[in-house]
Amino acid sequence: MAGFLDVILRGLALCGQAAAIGGVCFALLVLRPAARQRPELAGLVGRALVLISIGAATVAAGQLLALGVQQVALESDRHWPVGEILHTAYFQSSALRVLDCVALTVAALWLRRRTESRAGWATLAGLTILLAVTAAAISHAAARLQYEGFLLVMDAVHQYAASVWVGGLMHLTVAAAGPRDRPWPPVLLQRFSSMALGAVVVLVAGGIGLTAVYVDGPYAVIGTAYGMMVLTKIAILGLLLVLGALNFFAVRRLPAASDVSWVRLRRFIEVELGLGITVLFAAASLTSLPPAVDVVADRATPAEVGDVFTPRLPSFTSPRIEEMPVDDRNAPRTAEDRAWSEYNHHFAGLFVLAMGLLAVLHRTGSAPWARHWPLVFFGLAAFLLVRNDPGAWPLGPLGFWESMQYPEVLQHRVFVLLVLGFGTFEWMVRTARIRAPRAALIFPILCAVGGALLLTHSHASLNLKSEFLIEVTHAPLGILGMLVGWGRWLELRLPPGEGNIPGRIWAVCLMLVGLLLIFYREA
Repeated sequence: MAGFLDVILRGLALCGQAAAIGGVCFALLVLRPAARQRPELAGLVGRALVLISIGAATVAAGQLLALGVQQVALESDRHWPVGEILHTAYFQSSALRVLDCVALTVAALWLRRRTESRAGWATLAGLTILLAVTAAAISHAAARLQYEGFLLVMDAVHQYAASVWVGGLMHLTVAAAGPRDRPWPPVLLQRFSSMALGAVVVLVAGGIGLTAVYVDGPYAVIGTAYGMMVLTKIAILGLLLVLGALNFFAVRRLPAASDVSWVRLRRFIEVELGLGITVLFAAASLTSLPPAVDVVADRATPAEVGDVFTPRLPSFTSPRIEEMPVDDRNAPRTAEDRAWSEYNHHFAGLFVLAMGLLAVLHRTGSAPWARHWPLVFFGLAAFLLVRNDPGAWPLGPLGFWESMQYPEVLQHRVFVLLVLGFGTFEWMVRTARIRAPRAALIFPILCAVGGALLLTHSHASLNLKSEFLIEVTHAPLGILGMLVGWGRWLELRLPPGEGNIPGRIWAVCLMLVGLLLIFYREA
């Protein structure tokens, strides 16, 4: 739990860093030059400075909380000496990072009333550079014995470029907040497009350099958790580049002489931002994993990874409860445990596949009754309630309330309630019992967030091959979950008649999630 919480805090800190660094670059390179041509845009500078200060404060809070989590995780039976902590390079870099964020917050708020101060903007830009440097100082680069200086510079540049791109998208989205059909001057979009293009080039170059050092060849990419996360980042980055290219060419075709309504472009920017935030959380997950080059003895072979993804007929035969080690919750995993887990995944996959098929059928327009597909969530919830915890009620020896004392059981019961609520809510949206347009966005948001969390949650931090071979199936599930979420988002948010293709894509991806679950195998 501490490791997962640390990844979430690091991800939030990276998002705050993007808002701060990207915001300064957005204001200097996009907003202020555009405002000279279009004075009505000058008011957006103050809005950007507020978001910059919020981003810097988020980094400071996330860094402090992460230090607390790490202290709790490292503390043993004896009290951890504070003096030793204060003398570590990690703590000192973290403290400098927090102080830099405090200064960045104060400077941004001060600059709101003095937006023409060149010294103020120069100070703000310098503080963002220091923010990227301190980020590199608490990364893998600071712990390497070889190429430390090169890696620190490369990591800082890589993080700065990522923050410029994703943070710029944040500020562009905030700047676009307002009436749906409000026209926007092309100069604003075109200047941002040029800034984003430069950031992407630097980002990709830095990523290639870091990967060349941290991942020693294709076998390390395939056979380690670190390599799997790198592949995941590349896959999401590929989606980002496709969306970015579509937006780039759309912006280049905008007429320079008049304002334009850019509803479709705005929707693609929203999805690009969502995927960018997911990349930041995936990057945070990488920090919790040892570089692939350091994982040798317990590295999975391509044949072993391929065996996990080799389709086999699913097993719908479950071990009897008497065969399960339900009396000892800390007992090592047995063949019966794995068979029980596989059965759960396979059966749950049938429910998800059914939802996907019904969603596809409803998209055809020939079966209006298929709009009730969210009711399948009720069957899934009932199945999970019975099967999630074999040692607890209603199958195991632990009673209902007694079993709630165990965090894992409590977590599973909460998930069941969420599935029930999720199914009820989406069904009411589909049947027009809830008509609020924003209510329909709950489904895509939860799918996208769920897919992102699945990608960032790592069980393989101990380098155990068996854990990695179980977790390697999470990557495609997470990516498909994000495609379901953002496909449905575009279907809802695009102008009428333009959401048909995204609507078909997310429904097919939901089917594929079900198929992956049906063919799921434990290592």
